[in-house]
Amino acid sequence: MKINKNFLIWALIFLGLFILTNVGGLSNEAGLKTKLAFSDFMSEAENKRIAEVTVSGPDVYGKMVDGTSFYTYAPYDPSMIETLRKNNVKVNAKPMDTGSSTFWSIFVSWFPMLLLIGVWIFFMRQANSGNNKAMSFGKSRARLIENTKKVTFADVAGADESKQELEEVVDFLKDPKKFSRLGGRIPKGVLLVGPPGTGKTLLAKAVAGEADVPFFSISGSDFVEMFVGVGASRVRDMFSQAKKNAPCLLFIDEIDAVGRHRGAGLGGGNDEREQTLNQLLVEMDGFEENENVILIAATNRPDVLDPALLRPGRFDRQVVVTNPDIKGREEILKVHVKKVPLAKDVDLSVVARGTPGFSGADLANLVNEAALLAARKDKRKVTAEDFDEAKDKVLMGNERKSMAMDEKEKLLTAYHEAGHAICSLNVKETDPIHKATIIPRGRALGMVQQLPEKDQYSYTRAKMLSRLTILMGGRAAEELKFGYDAVTSGASSDIAGATNLARSMVTEWGMSDILGPIQYTDNSNEVFLGRSVTQNKNMSEETAKLVDSEIKRLVTDAHEEALKILKTKKKDWEKLAQAMMEYETLTGDEINAVLRGEKIDKSAQVPVSDDKKTKASVPEI
Repeated sequence: MKINKNFLIWALIFLGLFILTNVGGLSNEAGLKTKLAFSDFMSEAENKRIAEVTVSGPDVYGKMVDGTSFYTYAPYDPSMIETLRKNNVKVNAKPMDTGSSTFWSIFVSWFPMLLLIGVWIFFMRQANSGNNKAMSFGKSRARLIENTKKVTFADVAGADESKQELEEVVDFLKDPKKFSRLGGRIPKGVLLVGPPGTGKTLLAKAVAGEADVPFFSISGSDFVEMFVGVGASRVRDMFSQAKKNAPCLLFIDEIDAVGRHRGAGLGGGNDEREQTLNQLLVEMDGFEENENVILIAATNRPDVLDPALLRPGRFDRQVVVTNPDIKGREEILKVHVKKVPLAKDVDLSVVARGTPGFSGADLANLVNEAALLAARKDKRKVTAEDFDEAKDKVLMGNERKSMAMDEKEKLLTAYHEAGHAICSLNVKETDPIHKATIIPRGRALGMVQQLPEKDQYSYTRAKMLSRLTILMGGRAAEELKFGYDAVTSGASSDIAGATNLARSMVTEWGMSDILGPIQYTDNSNEVFLGRSVTQNKNMSEETAKLVDSEIKRLVTDAHEEALKILKTKKKDWEKLAQAMMEYETLTGDEINAVLRGEKIDKSAQVPVSDDKKTKASVPEI
C-alpha cells in the first residue's frame, strides 16, 4: 500500500505540471468560437467584415462586425497590417507570450534527469523505511522474537540434564548480582551441541521464556554475503542491538556456517567468512560483566569449529543435547499428544519403548502422522493401530500399493528378504526383527526392519560383523536360488551399506587385525566447485591399498558367511520365503511362528491370492 501511495503522489505531480504547461499555451484560445484560415481572414478584412484584431506574434484573434470571435495563425506578411488599416480594422498589438513554451521546453529537456532523481529518492526511502532494508547490507538480520506464546522449560521434555545446565543462565538473567556477590562469573556463551531434531532451538527459546527477556534469533548463514565486510558489519550491529536491549539473549543457529576453522578454506585467510568470524571473536571478547547479554549458539558439527571460538571467555560452556532415552521419549510424547485425542488402547510407554533412537522431532512427526492416519479413516480418536502404522511409515516409508510387480519379481523379492531375515536369526549378535515385508516402501521393493530392545550407545565388533552378514544375506539368497547370472540390482543399497560399515570399522573404529587400532580418516571436508573434497592427510598410498583390501575382505567374508547360513538353514529359508509370498508382511513373532511350523492367524487379512493381495495386520508394539 505504501509503494502504491508514493507512486500515486508522483503521478499526480507530473500530471499537474503537464496541465499547467498546457493551460498557458491554450489560454489565448479560451473564448474563441471560430478558427479561420489565413486566406479567409484576409478576404473578410478586404470585404470590411472585421471590426477589431489583436496581434501577438504569429497569433491573430479578434471580432467580426457581427460580433463573432475568431482566431487564425498568420505567417510573416508585412502587407497584412497595411491591408487591415486600409479597411478600417482596429489593430491591437501584444508581445508574444513565451513563458509557457519556455517552461515546457526546459521541463522536457530536464525531464530524464528529474525522473532519475525521483526514482533514486523513491528507492532510498524504501530501503531506509521498509522491512526488507534492501540497501542496508550492514544491518543485522537478527529477529526479535516476542514472547506472545512463551516457551518455558515445561515445554521441553527429555532433556533434563541440559535444562539443569541452562538454569544458571536463567538465574543470571533474572538476578545478575546473585553470582557477582560471591565472585562468580556467568558464562558469556553457551554452545548447544547435538544431532538434528533434539531440541536445541527450543531449549534456547525456553531460556528466554523462563528469564522473560528479549530473544534475538539469527542463523549463521545470515552473516555472510558476497560483499566483503558485510558479515563483520552485521556482527557489530547485532551486538549493538543486544546491548541496547540488555538483559537479553542472543541465539545463533547453525554457527558452523560461519565459525569453521580459519585457514582451512581454499580462499586463504582473507575471505568474507573468516573476517566475519574474526569480528565475532572480537565482539565476544568485548563483553563486560555488567552488560547482561548471553550468547547461545547451536551446532551439530562441533568438530569443525575454530578453537578460538570454544576457548573459555567466549563459549565457556558446552551443553550436549542428545537423543532422548526411553523415559525422555515418553515425556516428549506426552507433550506432543496434549491436543491429540487418544483412544484407551494407546500406551505412550509402549510407543516410547518401540521407538529407540528417535529424536524429539521424530517423535513429533510420529504423533502427527498417527493423527493424520486416524483423520483419514474418519476416526474420532487416535488408536494404538494408528501409532503402529505411523511408526512403520516413518521407519520404512510409505507403502506403494499402486506399484505393479509381476510374480517373478515378487518371488525374487520374497527370497531376498527371507535371506536377510534368516541371516538375522542365525548370527551371533543382532537386534530382533520388527517386521518383514515385500510390499514396496519408499525406494525399496521390500524390507526387513530391525529394532533394538533397548537404547544402545555403543556397538561391539561381533555385532558389526553380524550386521555385515545380514546386509549381504539378500545378495547371497539371490545367488543360491536363481543363480549367479540372475542376481539383480536390488542389493545395491545393501552393498553400499556394507561397504560404508566396513570402511568405518577399518578407518575409524580400529576393528582391523592388519591395520590395528589406528584412525586413518580426516574429517576436514572442503568444498571446491560445489563438491566435497575429503583430505586423506593421515594415509599413504600403501596404507590406502591396505584399507581397500581390508574393506573388501570384511565384505566378502560376510558374503561367504551369509551363503553358509542360507545353505545350512535352507528349509527355514524356503518356508519363510513362501510365507512372505502368501502374507506379504510378517511381524517378528509371526516369522518365528512360521519357522516353528505353526499356522499364522491373520484374522484381519485374507490370505493373498495371485491377483488380489492385501496388507498384513499391523503388529503390536
